[in-house]
Amino acid sequence: MVKINENFLKLPGSYLFSEVNRRINAYTAGHPEAKIIKLSIGDVTRPLVPEVIKAMHAAVEEQGTAEGFHGYGPEQGYEFLREAIARSDYKRRGVDVLAGEIFVSDGAKSDCGNIGDIFGVDNVVAVCDPVYPVYVDTNAMAGRAGEYQEELGKWNRLIYMPCVESNGFSPEPPKEIPDIIYICSPNNPTGAVMTKDQLTVWVDYANAHGSIILYDSAYECFITSDNVPHTIFEVEGARTCAIEFRSFSKTAGFTGNRCAYTVVPMELERGGVKLNTLWNRRQTTKFNGVPYVVQRGAAAIYTEEGQKQILANIDYYRENARVIREGLTAAGLTCFGGVDAPYIWLKTPDGVGSWDFFDQVLAQANVATTPGAGFGPSGEGYIRLTAFGEAEATRTAVERVRNMFR
Repeated sequence: MVKINENFLKLPGSYLFSEVNRRINAYTAGHPEAKIIKLSIGDVTRPLVPEVIKAMHAAVEEQGTAEGFHGYGPEQGYEFLREAIARSDYKRRGVDVLAGEIFVSDGAKSDCGNIGDIFGVDNVVAVCDPVYPVYVDTNAMAGRAGEYQEELGKWNRLIYMPCVESNGFSPEPPKEIPDIIYICSPNNPTGAVMTKDQLTVWVDYANAHGSIILYDSAYECFITSDNVPHTIFEVEGARTCAIEFRSFSKTAGFTGNRCAYTVVPMELERGGVKLNTLWNRRQTTKFNGVPYVVQRGAAAIYTEEGQKQILANIDYYRENARVIREGLTAAGLTCFGGVDAPYIWLKTPDGVGSWDFFDQVLAQANVATTPGAGFGPSGEGYIRLTAFGEAEATRTAVERVRNMFR
């Protein structure tokens, strides 16, 4: 008799964004005349930039010749992309990262979940609260989270680090010492960022206790503040305690092309074993690499013209964030984030529950959001808004929500 992984049966309901889409579709089915504007799912809307398209076209042409054809590529990524990443994303910031420490993948979401393969199931895991659901759900699937306590909205083996208004939505080291610590900055969902001083506290904490920081910096391209690191490796000591996840999804609009990378420093060891070696073994066994055409497109963003073009798109989304943040603040609503991040964390008025407010905004303004409760207990009383929409639609959505409070 086959035995299933019963940890899947412990997962509550459906994945957050699947539930959001289900509710939007249910409302639309009953109100076909409604023109819903989505500020909910963090998917980009700007097309791929010309430099990327040009590189991809050239790569497709190569694939049509015997001399230029590429079949299976290196599971770690092609050298031309890994070298470009090391040079442009790290060396120009004064940070030394070797090409051999970079693993190109099909998404930061995948890597944040798959990284658990190299860690034992008895490790104690700490997550921010609210948190990107993938961190929690994948550990629950692996059996590290224990049992789900529905009345608390928590898993009993996970350490939840409250990220609330009183601490600037930034995690603080817990009393119970975790083995694995998930940190996301700029944060999804709150839009908060961590300064170098704040990250230094965490790096020192992890090194002192032998913990590992899993650092998700998928939104670093939106950072504008001088005191906010673009990579955790700007912090002294991070190479012996941290793994970093990066993505081209928001940087270059690759949500549909799937390309990202993970950095595992050579110095990072636990139990006398290099984690770089373990991750390499995992990837060579379970992953066949990102398509050549996609990697050529990703490498094109590191050209001088490619940098100009993707920055124009990033500025477009930054402006959307400003429109949302300032427009809703002027309407008397309390907003956080949206400065160094593409997300606005809006406090629901009068203590209304986040799913109730989601329903109100959907029905009264025909605007879709994401309820904060879906990100964890501390997310109750908030909704997340994304700046990745079209500019005109974003302005219209803000005006519709403002009209609710006039």
